[in-house]
Amino acid sequence: MGFTVTRRAQSLVGPSGATPSETLRLSIIDRVAGLRHLVRSLHVFARSRDRTATATESESESEPARAIRGALGEALVRYYPFAGRFVEGADGEVRVECNGEGVFFTEAAGNCSLEEVRYLDHPMAIHQDQLLPDPTPEIDPINLPLMLQVTEFTCGGFVVGLVSVHTIADGLGAGQLVNAIGELARGLARPTVEPIWARELIPSPPKLPPGPPPVFPTFKLQYYTTDLSPAHVNKVKAQYFESVGQRCSTFDVAIAKAWQARTRAIQLGPDEQVRVCFFANTRHLLPKDREPAGFGFGFGFGFGFYGNCFYPVTVTATSRRVAMGELIEVVRIIREAKARLPGQFAKWAVGDFEEDPYELSFTYDSLFVSDWTRLGFLEVDYGWGPPVHVMPFAYYQFMAVAIIGAPPAPQKGTRLMTQCVEKDHLQAFQDELKTFSSDASA
Repeated sequence: MGFTVTRRAQSLVGPSGATPSETLRLSIIDRVAGLRHLVRSLHVFARSRDRTATATESESESEPARAIRGALGEALVRYYPFAGRFVEGADGEVRVECNGEGVFFTEAAGNCSLEEVRYLDHPMAIHQDQLLPDPTPEIDPINLPLMLQVTEFTCGGFVVGLVSVHTIADGLGAGQLVNAIGELARGLARPTVEPIWARELIPSPPKLPPGPPPVFPTFKLQYYTTDLSPAHVNKVKAQYFESVGQRCSTFDVAIAKAWQARTRAIQLGPDEQVRVCFFANTRHLLPKDREPAGFGFGFGFGFGFYGNCFYPVTVTATSRRVAMGELIEVVRIIREAKARLPGQFAKWAVGDFEEDPYELSFTYDSLFVSDWTRLGFLEVDYGWGPPVHVMPFAYYQFMAVAIIGAPPAPQKGTRLMTQCVEKDHLQAFQDELKTFSSDASA
């Protein structure tokens, strides 16, 4: 049977109330050239409960697409930069023109139930492009901070296709926004978290003299997804605690296993350097004396801040050390790098660095890891319960990537979504990860 999606309506959704008309400067992190790209994801909702319509909405208006569209307009009153456009000033610096033009929004319908397409579990029975917004030709997606598509299925469930430009928000910031939309869709008078722009409070150290333009190589990276069993992960955690006397996280174990499996699969020379890079949230490391008055809520600066606020933590070791060592030793390398984060970020903030840590190099010996389990997407509720599945698509042929997520509910464990090896290395990579998968014995 052919499963299809029909787009029923497309429009621009602007703020439902008055908003400032201004042009906002972005932080030095926002303006990192590599962040000017589209982050795409699908959020699958099984509609696990009926939604109670408020006194001001009819039954038809309480359907997912209409409810989310209305809540989006409300949310944009506070998050009004998302309704603007990226523009380039005379100095070449990208800014946000807050003109209220709006978010590109699509209402669509699928001709099947979510159960028939396995809640979009891999492999997908409906191509992702049908579930993500497809703007009209006169719209350049890279200039729109945000686009949404809500696809309703015959079972009453729905999928939210989210496309955002990383320049305006990091993962935590995007998660904060969609949670605010969910709260407003459920009838809350205002979001729990009050957003702040405050980009001027991000450190802005002196930039190094410009070097050569970045090189974006083209690899033929293969997509592969597997689920790591809780039993295996917990076993490594216990071994690490017994060996070191400290605890490690699921993230530490997952990133260590992915890095080791990939290093073994690509078979570089034993003394060649391999790298893994992940992007650590640094909101808690910003100076507390720079916190905007009235926005701390007792949590320090960063509570409500939705801009890019992270530091690239790069871990480097020889291929031999990663491939041949015990997994708990690879975990130790990663945790030692995480422990250096406060000092490295503090040095960067005052310009004490020889190489810009945000100028990344994309080579086959490097693995980039993103953790989607702590961004808030798994807690979003538009009135029918949280998502049963969240699928990110942050993949590029110049960047070997592993994304840590969760399998569809009610399954337990950790999902590893990768596009990080070429075809010649894929089977070896799969074989290494199978020793850690959910269907293997602990």
